[in-house]
Amino acid sequence: MIERQAQLGLATRMKQSPAVLLLGPRQVGKSTLARTFAATRPDATVLDLERASDRALLAEPELFLARHRNHLVVLDEVQLMPELFSALRPEIDAQREPGRFLLLGSASGDLLRQKSESLAGRLSYLELPPVLAAELPSDLGTLQQLWLRGGFPLSLLAPDETESYQWRRDFIESFLLRDLAQMGVRFAAESLHRFWRMQAHLQGQQANASALGQSLGGLAHTTVTRYTDTLVDAMMLRRLEPCFVNSGKRLVKSPKVYVRDSGLLHALLGIADLNALQGHPIVGASWEGFVIEQIAAALPPGAHLSYYRTAAGTELDAVVELGARRIGFEVKFSAAPTVTKGFWQAIDDLKLDAAYVVAPVARSFPLRAGVEVIGVDGIDTAIQA
Repeated sequence: MIERQAQLGLATRMKQSPAVLLLGPRQVGKSTLARTFAATRPDATVLDLERASDRALLAEPELFLARHRNHLVVLDEVQLMPELFSALRPEIDAQREPGRFLLLGSASGDLLRQKSESLAGRLSYLELPPVLAAELPSDLGTLQQLWLRGGFPLSLLAPDETESYQWRRDFIESFLLRDLAQMGVRFAAESLHRFWRMQAHLQGQQANASALGQSLGGLAHTTVTRYTDTLVDAMMLRRLEPCFVNSGKRLVKSPKVYVRDSGLLHALLGIADLNALQGHPIVGASWEGFVIEQIAAALPPGAHLSYYRTAAGTELDAVVELGARRIGFEVKFSAAPTVTKGFWQAIDDLKLDAAYVVAPVARSFPLRAGVEVIGVDGIDTAIQA
């Protein structure tokens, strides 16, 4: 079993909050992580709400929760019974102690927020992303495998590339036909699949709903926006907002959009192995999205992630704001990366405390004072410095 960094965060939050909501896509390892934690609590009761028998136990949720008041209650796939949120509020208030409830959900954003408002101040959120580079041995072969296959454990640990690729294809089909319907999303699966594939081709580009709608046969920009919102809420897409600073320059205001898991990106584009990936036009954008996810996962609470671009073309792939501290990341798919004049201009515009170029390199080296070339394994250190 892969040891997840979120395990420590989960244990910490369970000591601080009456309820913790562990968010992540299906098959990302939430249930494994929750059951590992529950095994440390002999009083734990674990219910999988996909099972009719477990849902039946909650036919009268107030009575069930009151009977288990001195137990840890784990509710898996809680989005299938959103009415539980209203029952949890009075139960938490009746005995406000940390570590009473661990909820697992396969959706985020409005899909759960609309049902969890009653738990404000009672619920702590923790996101479990797909497996990260920092959770694997740091040799280059493993990193390439993670990049190609993505971080869903069953894809990453498949016996060979063929099985990994087929698992991801099956996952996409199941997600579109089954998972979204269970979340209450009512879109035609084929239309959403076409949109998702098109978004994969546009990996890391600025969002333009009107242009994308025209490419998809004349879809209204409002429909494209709803598709995007749905996949962002389901944690399949990342919408990276632009950084706004008072630099006196005309700034780009459109967000960038990425397919969050690189393995799903490659499956959507029909890329089955490293040879096909290395020769594909998407390779640079794929690497950029992969690195962006590693940066996002390394951020401490309260940090803000964005990108910077001016109308004149000055750009920085990622800007991290940590209170008064601001650092930048440029992503390059090259063992001998070079940067443009726009990179140096962005450093001056943003008044960065530090800047890094993230590339597939075996060891870090300075580019100039305050600017360093690092590998993916150096991201955590860069953010924590």
